[in-house]
Amino acid sequence: MVRLPFLPRLGASGLVVTSLILAFVLTLVPMPQWAAFLRPQWVALVLIYWCMATPQLVGPGIAWMVGLLLDALTGSLLGLHGLVLATVAFVTGLSYQRVRMAPLPQQALWVAAVLLLGQIIAYVVLVLVQRGPEPGFFLTVAVSALIWPWLFLVLRDLRRASNTV
Repeated sequence: MVRLPFLPRLGASGLVVTSLILAFVLTLVPMPQWAAFLRPQWVALVLIYWCMATPQLVGPGIAWMVGLLLDALTGSLLGLHGLVLATVAFVTGLSYQRVRMAPLPQQALWVAAVLLLGQIIAYVVLVLVQRGPEPGFFLTVAVSALIWPWLFLVLRDLRRASNTV
């Protein structure tokens, strides 16, 4: 494992904030129009990880605030991501003890189910405000589930290397 000397100084909340900032950056990186539906839900994935790893620090309240910030950064309907991420964090908080003991392929399926629930909520809200979602709206769930095992391993190794959480 690579030693990163700044990790112990970050602390638990610093590591959470840093990973969320990186997730925001990855969410805002421009992509070609044809590949926009292939973008993983970086912020939701990072929130799911931290809700499972440190439920005492990250829960629905933090997810709601992160979602509002994501709405402001992406220019989407205010409160949409807040509602979706708070729901995802709530469901994660209900079952994190069982899920984090599961093998990574099973975790990826569970993550896909939770993200699909979030996408369904977003779809209903977008239809109610008379804005149809983009084509490939639900494909991000599959891409995110494929990314989950690697993201989990990276964040877990960073958390362990920091010796704080």
